[in-house]
Formats: sequence, C-alpha cells, structure tokens
Amino acid sequence: MTKQPENEPNKKQQQLEDFKVDHEGQDLTTNQGTKVSNTSDSLKAGERGPTIMEDFHFREKVTHFDHERIPERVVHARGFGVHGYFQVYEPLTDLTKAKFLQDPNVKTPVFVRFSTVVGSRGSADTVRDVRGFATKFYTEEGNFDLVGNNMPIFFIQDAIKFPDLVHAIKPEPNNEIPQASAAHDTFWDWVVNNQETAHMIMWLLSDRGIPRSFRMMEGFGVHTFRLVNSEGKARFVKFHWKPKLGVHSLTWDEAQKIAGKDPDFNRRDLWDAINDGEYPEFELGLQVIEEEQEFDFDFDILDATKIWPEEQVPVK
Repeated sequence: MTKQPENEPNKKQQQLEDFKVDHEGQDLTTNQGTKVSNTSDSLKAGERGPTIMEDFHFREKVTHFDHERIPERVVHARGFGVHGYFQVYEPLTDLTKAKFLQDPNVKTPVFVRFSTVVGSRGSADTVRDVRGFATKFYTEEGNFDLVGNNMPIFFIQDAIKFPDLVHAIKPEPNNEIPQASAAHDTFWDWVVNNQETAHMIMWLLSDRGIPRSFRMMEGFGVHTFRLVNSEGKARFVKFHWKPKLGVHSLTWDEAQKIAGKDPDFNRRDLWDAINDGEYPEFELGLQVIEEEQEFDFDFDILDATKIWPEEQVPVK
C-alpha cells in the first residue's frame, strides 16, 4: 500500500473547500456566516428521502424564505376563492378510511382558491404562468387541505431549491421588471442550471400556461400521496380535478389583449358565472398504484417532476 505524499492535497478535502462564490469572488454563506459548498441538495434519510431536519442549512434557508414578507416576493399573491361542497360518487371504503370519502349522501363543505404564482396582487389574470388550485375540505374529522396546481408536475425535486426557484422567477431585483412573467434572464439562467425543470417548462410554455377560465382548467395534487383503508392497507395515489366544462385556453394574442383591457378577466368570469347560477363543477379523480407495484415503472413514482402516464395508470 503506497503512502500518499504529505504535500499532495487530499482530493475529498479539496472538494469540501471549494465553496460557492459569486462573480466577484464573495463566498456563499449561511445567515450565520458559515461557508457552504452546496445549496441545491438537502440531507436525506436514504437515497429517496425524506429530508432530515438536522440539515441546518436547509432549515435556515426555508425558514428565511417562509418569513419573507416582501410583497413583491410573495408567491400566489393574486388569487380568487369560492365556497362550495364536495360529494363522493361512491364509497371508497376499499381505498381509505377517511369519512368524507365514504357516504355519497354527505355534502362536505369546501373552499377553493385559484391563483397565479409569480405576479403581485395587482397583476393581470391572463399572464403565462402556473395556476394554483388549492382545496380545503371541512370534514367531520378535521380539515383536509389538498394543495395543488393546474399542471401535474413541478419544477424541482428537492425543496431546498424552492427559495432559489421563486427568487429567480420573480422580477429582476435591480429594476423590478418584468411583472408576472417567467421570460427574463434570471429565470432562464436558473432553468439551464437545473435541468430537472425541463418537463415543467414544456407545460408552462404550452396552452396550459394561459387558461381561458378558472372553470376550465384541471387541478392536480402534484405529489404522490398514500391512502390507507380501515384494514391498514395502503396505496399510492395522485389526485386530479377534472373540469366538467373541459380544458380551454387563450391564444397568446388573446391573453395579451385581455391583460390590457381587463386584468381581472379570470376572476370576473368566475364571479359572473356564479352570480348567474352557472356554478363551476369539477370531478375528483384518482390514480392508484399498489404498494407492491412501486418499482414496476421506468421512473420514480415519488418524483414530482414526473407524471404517471394515464395510459398506464388510468384516472378513476
């Protein structure tokens, strides 16, 4: 066994000392001044997570982001909410012991909030953006929040990147331009350095990025969830909201003209429809994968940047 020369630097140690710096050579540090070499991956328990709370950098970074109350940086600032009810078609006893999914005669009160992501409270409704689709079920057993978007996937795989994503997609910090738009240098710089975003960008640049109405867009829970029945059997599921009116979008030219003439277009459409008695309706759909089928696919079913193809896992 050969002995490493004392003057030859230890490669692993060198990697640890290669801290991130900005273009002026200033070190990236935690809020406490500790230099860091990686701000894109959280410490996980095993290869597929979950993130562990002893990762002080992750905890500090996300806590800092959650406490930011700079109005221009708040995501989902532009939204509109409606009250309604949920009623299951048939008992889902085989899938879950959740009471509100058992009796077709029970109407569970819900509150639903639709929103854009990037723009401030005063921005236009018809910008090209992801839409939030969040539902709160006021069940007899407590409140159940199904937070989602109008696209079935997400930009990132690791939550530690979320503050970076949001700061990148917001307007340029030096001039606060452009408003409610992803098409600017800071965001594209971030995208090309985080290739896992490619799938989400394709959705964002499709017609789904400019829905014609909140009543005409799909909603997705995005993440993979587990339902557990009364016998303790668990299954993996994804949640889908399907609009009864179908999915319809604006053309880019329409969206730009409407933004100038009526920036409240989507919220006005929903308000007027409800006041006219044309209540929006959505059907809740489920994709279900048995636990023993978890590794039967050529993708990780827990990866939020991937869809479960509906031809392989139908929506019920």
